[in-house]
Amino acid sequence: MPSSFFNNITDFLEPINLMELSNDEGFKPTQIGKNIMAFERSFPELNEADIIILGMGEARGTALPGGGSRSANAVRTEFYQLFQWHNQLKIADIGNVKIGKSLQDSYAALKLVLSELSIFNAKVLILGGSHDLTVSQCDAYAVNEMNYVLTCVDAKMDLDADSPAPADKFLLDLFTKTPNHLQHYNHIGFQSYFVHPQMLETIDKLRFDCFRVGKVKERLEEMEPQIRDSNIFSFDISCIQNSHAPANVITPNGFNGEEACTLFQYAGLSNQVKSIGIYSYYEHLDKNAQTAKQISHLIWYLMDGIYQGKQEANMDNKTHYNEFHLSTDDMKTIFLQSKITNRWWMQLPNEEFISCSRLDYVLATQNEIPERWLRAIERS
Repeated sequence: MPSSFFNNITDFLEPINLMELSNDEGFKPTQIGKNIMAFERSFPELNEADIIILGMGEARGTALPGGGSRSANAVRTEFYQLFQWHNQLKIADIGNVKIGKSLQDSYAALKLVLSELSIFNAKVLILGGSHDLTVSQCDAYAVNEMNYVLTCVDAKMDLDADSPAPADKFLLDLFTKTPNHLQHYNHIGFQSYFVHPQMLETIDKLRFDCFRVGKVKERLEEMEPQIRDSNIFSFDISCIQNSHAPANVITPNGFNGEEACTLFQYAGLSNQVKSIGIYSYYEHLDKNAQTAKQISHLIWYLMDGIYQGKQEANMDNKTHYNEFHLSTDDMKTIFLQSKITNRWWMQLPNEEFISCSRLDYVLATQNEIPERWLRAIERS
């Protein structure tokens, strides 16, 4: 690890204490807390890490009272008690980003840390903090002038220009920023009564994709291709039902815990997703640490997805894929199906393969052009 990296990043981080996180009892040999590389006294080696965990308690971007400074550690306490099923996966925890004097200082600190971590072939997991910290996730890509695809899972669309809270309108900044490196945006799980109808019309004109929570719950597997082609995955706990995440004080409705875990498994499966944020968890709003437990399960399924994704064969290795050639009056394409993970891809007219689902293939065999295919062509 370059010394310049070490000097730059540690100035912005606070170490953690694993013994405190285990309630001074220590961890069992098979628990995750016993098998991580943690920044306690010395900084961990990150070259072999599959996941790098980073806490960020900044919450001044929200209108809710209180903050999230202790929330990341509350999640760690629950997560590190879970059992490690995939010993091949390497987890590093580099502590918490220090809160800045101003909100902009905190944005800048998180952006710097994330941009420095981009040199490693690992997924970086941010335990926030308010949802507007997604801006720093995206700006870390822009530092290297890299285009990115962003997927947000949220009950609301944070486009309220009249709100004084940055967490309610940060998407406006991302959509209008110049220069803009946002290549595509997916919004998963919005609840219609929180969204102005004209807002959806505007997003559709930008060729962005939005999915209402009810439709997603009907065919959850249709979200896997959307997440697979993303670079940044931003998750607001307001999308989880209050009964499964009591710290969600926005709405009683949304995804159940198992559905949310599946979305994180999809993010783990993706080779493209490198930056993952879990936001809007505030410990003081939680009951019996139930939301912290739920988030710990999300992370466990993220790990499970990473493990499964490692088994996937390179697409150049055709022996591990079923290949289907389809030709109709309006569409000529090739579908690929992985024999290992059962995931699907389809070829666009420019010969680029994009992620798709089995339903897209079934529709094509019935002489229907999949909407995912049409939307991709519109954006190309």
